[in-house]
Amino acid sequence: MKIIVTGGAGFIGGNFIHYLLKKYAEYEIICIDKLTYAGNLETLDLMINNPHFNFIRADIADRRLVYKIFEEEKPNIVINFAAESHVDRSIEDPAIFLRTNVVGTQVLLDACRHYGIDRYHQVSTDEVYGDLPIDRPDLFFTEETPIHASSPYSASKACADLLVQAYYRTYGIPVTISRCSNNYGPYHYPEKLIPLMITNVLNDKPLPVYGTGENVRDWLYVEDHCTAIDLIIHRGKVGEIYNIGGHNERTNLEVVQIIIKELGKGEIEYVKDRAGHDRRYAIDSTKIENELGWYPAIEFNDGIKRTIQWYLNNRQWWEKFNSGENKKYYKSLNTL
Repeated sequence: MKIIVTGGAGFIGGNFIHYLLKKYAEYEIICIDKLTYAGNLETLDLMINNPHFNFIRADIADRRLVYKIFEEEKPNIVINFAAESHVDRSIEDPAIFLRTNVVGTQVLLDACRHYGIDRYHQVSTDEVYGDLPIDRPDLFFTEETPIHASSPYSASKACADLLVQAYYRTYGIPVTISRCSNNYGPYHYPEKLIPLMITNVLNDKPLPVYGTGENVRDWLYVEDHCTAIDLIIHRGKVGEIYNIGGHNERTNLEVVQIIIKELGKGEIEYVKDRAGHDRRYAIDSTKIENELGWYPAIEFNDGIKRTIQWYLNNRQWWEKFNSGENKKYYKSLNTL
């Protein structure tokens, strides 16, 4: 079995490669990554010398290069993690999100159509559904919830999902889509909430919280996400969408307070709320639980402790992100 994993030097893609090579020693994994600011080859250090792993630096929107890779590698499965994913950055500059998330997806689908594959899997997000009211805890996103994107990022991911569905219906490409809740865990680039708060505490910096911190997210430990995708690409029904949720809803303020408690220090700094900030995300994972027997194994209180410990043990991996471009970016948002 030969699998192409795009975006494999990023957070979720990198964790998935670690997971695959550990579980399926006989599989061949080809990682394609452009190595943008959030891509880090050090995430794959343990894999570099594995004879079943190959890294190729490439932009998924580069049709010539993508076709060349497919021609040479002849993959059985393609899993697309590659995406620009930070909402704030999409508000600042939507264009790069359209190129990577939409055009890049189209190029991959065209390559799959041209060369043939057994399965194309699109890793999407619950943000394509928009948001839910905070005062209705009985409401959840299902696979039938209409798309209602709130940001340029979620709009680009929704467009990519529609392309995947269209290529399935029009060309018969064997596809699946997964839409997950907020991931957390090792190798998470420190611009997202949890790694930003952990690294800021460790660097004695204030902890920027949007608005009043009442926005609710469902948190999914990244290893649980990996097991879900594993099941989908091997046993999921072609043409289907599967929601993947963590059953761990917390307000942003609660998450920050837990990190402060675990590390024994930290000072919250409330900042101006993000434009169009979604209020609540909550996933109904009934479909994948019933059809594929998947259920999240890591409860949030355990997962956050594991995550904090990883950042404590791997300062060298994340410290360089707190200077240069990342520092200038957060300064421009007035959040540091």
